[in-house]
Parts: sequence; C-alpha cells; structure tokens
Amino acid sequence: MLSGSKPRGGVAVLIGAGLDSPRSIRATDYERKTRMSKLRLTFACGPYDRTQALRDGSVQPEGIDLNYLALQPAEIFWRMLQYREFDACEMSLSNYTSLVSDGDAPFIAIPAFPSRVFRHGYFFVNTDKGIRHPGDLKGRRGGVPEYSMTAAVYMRGLLEHEYGVRPSDVEWVQGRADRLGRKLPADIRLVHAPAGTELGDMLERGEIDFLMTANNPLSFRRGNSKVQRLFPDYAAAEKDYYRRTKIYPIMHTVVIRRDIYERDPWVTLALYKALCTAKDRCYHALAELGSSKVSSAWLQPLLEEEQAIIGPDWFPYGIMQNRPSIEALLQYTHEHGLTSRRVKLEELFAPSTLRDIPLGDGQQI
Repeated sequence: MLSGSKPRGGVAVLIGAGLDSPRSIRATDYERKTRMSKLRLTFACGPYDRTQALRDGSVQPEGIDLNYLALQPAEIFWRMLQYREFDACEMSLSNYTSLVSDGDAPFIAIPAFPSRVFRHGYFFVNTDKGIRHPGDLKGRRGGVPEYSMTAAVYMRGLLEHEYGVRPSDVEWVQGRADRLGRKLPADIRLVHAPAGTELGDMLERGEIDFLMTANNPLSFRRGNSKVQRLFPDYAAAEKDYYRRTKIYPIMHTVVIRRDIYERDPWVTLALYKALCTAKDRCYHALAELGSSKVSSAWLQPLLEEEQAIIGPDWFPYGIMQNRPSIEALLQYTHEHGLTSRRVKLEELFAPSTLRDIPLGDGQQI
C-alpha cells in the first residue's frame, strides 16, 4: 500500500512509486526545487556522536542544505585557516581567539563546542627524570605538538595557576609547524623537534623530560615502562579541579565564514539551533541504557556520575554554563602571548547566539 504526504502545491510524494511515473517525476521536481530554495553550506566537523544527527540528515538546519564533511580536526583547521575551504567548520578555540584579538578574524563563532576534554591525563613524564609532582617541571625540557594549540593553552594555565610553573620556566620543544606562525614573547624558550621525530619517542629516549599532548603518545600505548602519566589518578584530579573551578576545557568551537555571516546573518542561529538539537538527539540515544548504543559495560554509572558533577546537561553548549571555561581560555591565551590584547567573551560569538530567544506565552508555533 502506498503512503504519502501532501506538500505545498498539492504534489503528493509517493513512497514506492515507479521512478518513471508522472507522479514520481513531479515529486522529484518538487524536492529539487525545495533544495534549491535553501542555502547550500559545507560544514566540516569531526565524526562525533553529538553531531551524528546533522551528519545523517535526521536534523537539518532551518533554511540550509547542509553538506557535512566528516574530517579530523587537524586537517579541518589547516584547510580553513590557510585556504578558507569550508563555509563553516569546527575550529581550534585558541587559534580563533588569536585571530579575534588582531581584529581581522575571517570567521564568526557560535557557542557550540564539539570537542572538550579535561587534560590532566595528557601529561607524560620519563620515569628516569625524577619527576614526581607538577612543580618538578620547573627548569625542565618539555615537548608540545604545537605551543598555540588549545590543549596546550589549558595545560600551561593549569601548571601556572595550580602548581606555580610558568611557561617561561620550561624549555619547550615543538613537534610541528605552528598554524598561525605567531611571534611568542621574548621570555619563551622554544625550539623545534628534528624533522620526522615523534615527541613520544623523544620522551622515551630521555631527550625531553615531559610531554603534554592532546592524545596518548605511541610510546605510552606500546606499554613502555619509561613513559608514564604525571597524574596517575588523573580522573580524580580532573573531578576535583572541576568542582573547584567549574572549568571544563573547551578545545573547539564552530565558526562560519564572515562573508557568509555578513550576507546571511540568520545562518548563525540556524546552525547553532541545529547543533543543539543534534546533541539532544545524542542524549536521548545514550539514555536508552537497557539497550546501550555505546560499547561500554558501565555506561550507566558513568553518565550518572557526570550528571552529578557537571549537571543534567553534561556536555553543555551556550554561554552561561561555559563562561568559566571560556574566560579561563581568554586569560591564558593573553598570559601566554597568543593574543595581542585581552579578548572579551562577547567578541567571540555572533550576538544572536549570546542569549536565549525571549519567547513568551503564545509565541511558540
């Protein structure tokens, strides 16, 4: 039995009708015209559970025909910062903040944060170096993939404000080219690792004393006994840190090219609302714990603990719940010489996304 719905113009879209039938041809024409009436945008973002509904098309931004490119963040950042290849994309929060501070940012952000990670668990030390406490990193040689990357900004901020280790107290060895090529303060000692060298291998050989990074290094994953975490019980340290500071480090935001925003300013709120809806879909799927959608034996207690510590919205978007995390990033980027001035939070995001739309009773449709 055929089923259908009646869109504008009275053309019935029939599921199961032959491809060469007059009615299916009319339906195809209708769908093509509908797509053409929407703004076509390419959005590059990682393949996250919280954006899956956008990726599979079950959530669609209002007025937008979205082409979702699922790519790894490092590739996205390089292609967007160097060549402006996408209409909108996931973006390093620290790199974007640096651009805003100079007054010539080619993008505008919305307060959706597809990647955020506590970073205590990503400090690694060589066990032969006698490092037992974060304070022992003073005067040491430390590896970092990129000095300006967001993870490193939060980690240096953690070292300075929790343990008294300033960026100038360390000799830094950088593993890759800097995406923005920003000149660092005179008191920052930074050299580049030899071409083709892995920082994790340098740590294993004792050529650097410690490493702070965004991913577990291969030397650690191989089980090398000389490479260990600085914080063995890092999860407990992260939970204590959040309870005291309310800082849940934000790695990436979402940006839209400024030329698109200036031409069609409604795009920012449309994409932001869609990202929020997609995250809500993810939450609902995770809540079906009797038939878990995640390959984890103890997902239920994990979610219950996160909600107890962070709140019902445990991976929050928007400004209010994220203000301490964003303000910390803005403070650290300025302290570390990555911004030319102290950027204000309100400068980062499209004005329409800074507060909820004030809809009163009877205004919902």
